[in-house]
Amino acid sequence: MPSSVSTFAPFRHPAFRTLWTATLVSNFGGLVQAVSAAWLMTQLTTNATLIALVQASNTLPIMLFALVSGALSDIFDRRQIMMAAISFMAAMSALLAFVAWTGSITPWLLLAFTFLIGLGQALYNPPWQASMGDLVPRDDLPQAVTLNSVGFNLMRSVGPAAGGLIVAAWGAAMGFIVNAFSYVPLLIAMSRWKPGYPPRTTAREPFVSAVGAGLRYVALSPNLVRVLTRACAFGLAAATLMALLPLVAKSHPGGGSLLFGILLGCFGAGAIIGALTNTRIRARFSNEWIVRLGMILFAAAMTILGLSSNVWVQALAIFPAGMAWVIVLSLFNVSVQLSTPRWVVARALALYQTVTFGGMAAGAWLWGSVAQAYGFEMALLGAACALLFAAAIGFFLPMPEFSQSDLSPANRFREPVLGLDLRGRSGPIMIMVDYHIAPEDTEEFLSLMVKRRDIRRRDGARSWVLLRDLEKPDHWSESYHIATWDDYIRHNTRRTVTDSSVTEALHRLHLDDGGPHVHRLIERHNVASHADVPLRGKIDVM
Repeated sequence: MPSSVSTFAPFRHPAFRTLWTATLVSNFGGLVQAVSAAWLMTQLTTNATLIALVQASNTLPIMLFALVSGALSDIFDRRQIMMAAISFMAAMSALLAFVAWTGSITPWLLLAFTFLIGLGQALYNPPWQASMGDLVPRDDLPQAVTLNSVGFNLMRSVGPAAGGLIVAAWGAAMGFIVNAFSYVPLLIAMSRWKPGYPPRTTAREPFVSAVGAGLRYVALSPNLVRVLTRACAFGLAAATLMALLPLVAKSHPGGGSLLFGILLGCFGAGAIIGALTNTRIRARFSNEWIVRLGMILFAAAMTILGLSSNVWVQALAIFPAGMAWVIVLSLFNVSVQLSTPRWVVARALALYQTVTFGGMAAGAWLWGSVAQAYGFEMALLGAACALLFAAAIGFFLPMPEFSQSDLSPANRFREPVLGLDLRGRSGPIMIMVDYHIAPEDTEEFLSLMVKRRDIRRRDGARSWVLLRDLEKPDHWSESYHIATWDDYIRHNTRRTVTDSSVTEALHRLHLDDGGPHVHRLIERHNVASHADVPLRGKIDVM
């Protein structure tokens, strides 16, 4: 990834520029809503667990429903899904404003509305993150992710303080009204965007199958597993600061919604500095050291916040926490995007958000309970220790460097002409590939087949085995199963340019002309079938 690319390079693309600007307004409204909800809860109850659950109710829906959204985003039109999510969040914000304005709000009703708004965010986030690859080229992708963070934290530096003023002057209901109207520019910009999605060449994947494919791809990708593990550990501890910040503000004499907004603004200002210096930091340090030092810096900030009672010291401590927050989370996000092909990127990002925000939701509940029992100071110190442990995980599960693999579709597969009139749902399908390998090339062949096995399984193959002929030891057969013929077509269209290098190497080792011989077989038991009608005979041809 070129380190010389400017942080602002994505602004060259008009669609990104327009949507980024509209997102600023939406982010401002969302932060005003967050301040309004958090501070309203402190007025409704003194229970620290319920106050911390305001943060959890925003993040829990992302943990529960992000994967659903990711699967839908890879199957259907992402833009339509985002527009539906925006409309839903605007409606829920308006309804919350009405309930709060009439004085009918209760702690549990407030949590319910924040959960529903979080549900809309869970539906919106995966397609929006996946759309970065539709808005900018691959070389600009890290900068686009960074600018998303810049935009959010630019509003975080002013939105919370503005939210505090709005709540102090007109009450929490006005903050909810501001949020409802903030979605309008984004909805207009989204309706005018015309993304150039590639034409669909395969049947639409069933929803349950799509979810399973996303889970399988991530589970069989070691680099993604490492990123998700570290992200979950970070979210579990780091969410404590945001969850308990209302209690920190309220602990000061005369501390009100304005002070809470100012403290959040300090966090946002630090995040902006972190986002603007992100490119330079990535050029100088490895990904593991960036994550490790970011976690240590965040832990130090929470330690100071827990030990000091001076509001100025606390504000200064929050500043580097904001820097660490955006640098670490944006690195996780970019690592997932650059390690995932387009066909599954929304599902991979959804799983990343599931574990990250799931960790945040669990952390908000856990450390909120600690704060209720022992005080918010002990909760912050405990979470700081947990962050140091999360940093130490890097000695065993270090962060991968950004992938330089070409994950664009290889587009080399051509659907074969069959001798049976198969339907898309016909199956199960068994594939056998015959190789003729010279004895001196056996070691290299086996090494390549390990990679081939991982690619096959990751892209949907089941029961993969490698067989060797006992009578002709230089003859090998690769065998695997696919559920249906449609799945077989999808399996082959998922192959990337980097994956094809393994296929090319295997073809070079194959001794016979014409490449390895492929048998495509459909399983049949002792039951008559009307699904396949013989037309021309055998189907075990290339």
